[in-house]
Amino acid sequence: MENELLFEMQNAFPMTERPFKAVAEKLNTTEEEVLNLVQKLKDNKIIRQTSAIFDTKRLGYKSSLVAFKVDEAKIDQAAEIINAHPGVSHNYLRNHDYNIWFTMAVAPDSKLGLEKTIEILKERTGAEDAIILPTLKMFKISVKMDTTGKRAKKEKLKKLAHKEIELTPGHIAVIKELQKDIEVTQEPFKKAAEKLDLSYEQFFEIAQELKESGVMRRFATILNHRKAGFGANAMSVWAVPEEKGEEIGREMAEFSAVSHCYLRPSYPNWPYNLFAMVHAKTQEECDTLIEEMAKESGLTEYGKLYSTVEFKKQRLVYFDDAFKAWEETV
Repeated sequence: MENELLFEMQNAFPMTERPFKAVAEKLNTTEEEVLNLVQKLKDNKIIRQTSAIFDTKRLGYKSSLVAFKVDEAKIDQAAEIINAHPGVSHNYLRNHDYNIWFTMAVAPDSKLGLEKTIEILKERTGAEDAIILPTLKMFKISVKMDTTGKRAKKEKLKKLAHKEIELTPGHIAVIKELQKDIEVTQEPFKKAAEKLDLSYEQFFEIAQELKESGVMRRFATILNHRKAGFGANAMSVWAVPEEKGEEIGREMAEFSAVSHCYLRPSYPNWPYNLFAMVHAKTQEECDTLIEEMAKESGLTEYGKLYSTVEFKKQRLVYFDDAFKAWEETV
């Protein structure tokens, strides 16, 4: 049942008074058994977090993927400097001359802005070069590990229509609570609703508004990939002719093993403009999938960047004073 539970919670965690009971009913078991199993999976660090996943851009944050070329002797120190910024959620060492790869976001009220912040980090780390790779077009962002082995190799992606929303202080208060990792209890949303002096009905109504507007992508469980048995992840990078970028991007995004797929800018020192993150149990499986993607797309100029060290991986904490505090150090 463990694998079915993990797959279920990754897909969509129910936003109800007693979500673990709803999961238990779907899996034909008891709420108590689900609670015990989830706690065990958390204790074993297989479940990393269960919380809301928000759209950084829709919250007014500016973000980008960034690659630094850092001297081998300075890597650990550079990673520490980069990790200290609250807008860095992911930071990896990868097998390339551009060896430190991180995602960077700055708050809507940032005085420095994205480019200046990256420039300061480049200076502080002593990086020899930097590439800024913002998203030009997103085809997919959905981290769901196939713990059951029953998932089809490809999946059709749904195009979602979103309602317009103007975020109020009430929305922001709920966002601050929904971004926290839930407790493994019968009523994990109870404390948040009580803290905000909202009924369950009001709390879930605001959460639904955030979802319908696309501000909240989904509420789900994120796994520690390696501990869940997915020991390899490769950032496959592709040089795609501009006129074929969208077509090939959509095709690659349909592979179930692809969690993220984006079009990004290319540069004279970086010819790759399509990025597809591939997850598998072994590097051999990853390589096979990427070769298949190459064959289907007809692309011949591509690379595979494997992460060798995970320096940082956590959710961004939105509307956090830490952003302002970091800028005051400059």
